[in-house]
Amino acid sequence: MNLTRSRDLLEKNQQLIPGGLASINRKADPCIAFARAEGSRLWDVDGNEYIDYHAGFAPYILGHNDPDQNRAVIDSMARGRSNYGSGPTSDEGELAKLFLACVPSAERVQFLNTGSEATAQAIRVARAWTGAEHVLRMQGGYNGNHNMVASNVMSSKEQLGGKQIRGDEYPLAPLTAGIPEAERALMHSVEFNDFEAVETIARRHKLAALITEPVLQNVGVIKPKPGYLEGLRSLADKYGFLLVFDEVKTGFRSGPGPYHAIAGVSPDLSTYGKAIANGFPIAAIAGKAKYLELVTSTDAQKRVLIAGTYNCHPVPVAAAIACLRKLSDPALKVYDKLERLSNRLEHGLRRLMTDHRVTSTFVRQGSAHCCYFMANAPSNWWETLDGHDFAFDTRYRRALIERGIYQFPIAAKQGSISYAHSEADIDQTLEATDSALSEITRSKARVGV
Repeated sequence: MNLTRSRDLLEKNQQLIPGGLASINRKADPCIAFARAEGSRLWDVDGNEYIDYHAGFAPYILGHNDPDQNRAVIDSMARGRSNYGSGPTSDEGELAKLFLACVPSAERVQFLNTGSEATAQAIRVARAWTGAEHVLRMQGGYNGNHNMVASNVMSSKEQLGGKQIRGDEYPLAPLTAGIPEAERALMHSVEFNDFEAVETIARRHKLAALITEPVLQNVGVIKPKPGYLEGLRSLADKYGFLLVFDEVKTGFRSGPGPYHAIAGVSPDLSTYGKAIANGFPIAAIAGKAKYLELVTSTDAQKRVLIAGTYNCHPVPVAAAIACLRKLSDPALKVYDKLERLSNRLEHGLRRLMTDHRVTSTFVRQGSAHCCYFMANAPSNWWETLDGHDFAFDTRYRRALIERGIYQFPIAAKQGSISYAHSEADIDQTLEATDSALSEITRSKARVGV
């Protein structure tokens, strides 16, 4: 597979940009430089074509460069919309109305630019409301790049002390240097699906917030056990902290609204991004009015700042309005198509793994999915770390890329299907998978693995 121009571009960029790209999370092996995208397809600078299941870390629920969305953005610009920097706009009001109609647990919404901004604002609101400072999150969950959540995602066994911890918290495993010790003392991570651990920390520290993805989707797809989310709701009520569901990835992936509506559990606050605008940079924090109205509190000790020059910039607002209209349109049956395609992929992959005698389990929530190379679906990060064949997964993803199927080349990362995918795309993916598994299992047999 020729990736010469991709490698050259990375080397050229590294002379100007640390690491060669604006987000280090985009760097993987192979590091492919993409030139354009349309629908379900990507093309790189070397001319290679791929069916895309990475979807830019999952926002592209309609597909790349959706024509209806692009028309809405172009129309907004043609009408002279600008980022005025003063006063309200009718467009942000229209977007808020559309959004809240999709999120029944929320009474108010504020818009920002990134998921990290939304989760930072959620923690700020929770601290202002409760007067507490400690924050609890899940091992294996990713909730943004800011200090209070920049730890304990794809941590190694060594970072976690060499053993699984149930009923209590893990050692802090920061993702970055530069977090002050004072902040580290306020950061706590426990195993997902471990109700007892949450209560242990709530008894030990006065928590401002528990923030979690309701389904962990940055380490594949790890689902909550029956009763777990309900248990978190009851503990939040018991101990007085705010329950924050980070739906930046889960929101609008399984239906035209949040995952928590499907689960039947209402958080105090929830955050969104990615799928609400099909790849354009916009995010949201939503919740009860009493929490979000703190931005206008007359009590200076409780008042919460929300500000941003580019909050509700007209381009992403137009994109989000067009996206939510399309996702909510019953005539289009977007989620019916996504479910049909996802089911086709799931059944095909399960059959191929059986045919090639590969130990695996396929997990999906709506159009988000992950194939784990282990006997049973993991219920937390440690089970993934201990049971998943990371080496096989890495070889598998590389073999698919060589056959024109783009899954992000990091083991245990989620894949996503968009409305732009077709049955032919799924069938081509299954054919490529069959070929990839044949190659990998043959090579393992030759070396006696």
